[in-house]
Amino acid sequence: MDIPEYLPDILLTAIMVISTIFLILRFWQDVTIAIAAALMMLALGGLFLSLQIKVRNLETNVITRERMLRSNLEEISTRMTQKYDQTTNHLDELVGEFSKRVYK
Repeated sequence: MDIPEYLPDILLTAIMVISTIFLILRFWQDVTIAIAAALMMLALGGLFLSLQIKVRNLETNVITRERMLRSNLEEISTRMTQKYDQTTNHLDELVGEFSKRVYK
């Protein structure tokens, strides 16, 4: 995991937790509720981070599969071209043999 890529999300999660603590302490003056709300916001921020990591992993997997498919398609294309050339050469030879037999 590259920390610099996820640094904005980590900072936003920390700001979300700190603002939740201040909001709860300001209204109810209860530490238990403030800690529970902070843990809830921390879990929500962690959920967002894990979701972003999974999306990036899926993106890299899709890119890798696309590259593999492109290389496979290029390989198939070259094979088909070779087979087409072989078939046309073979047919030309057969037509040449038949034309020789006809003229004899």
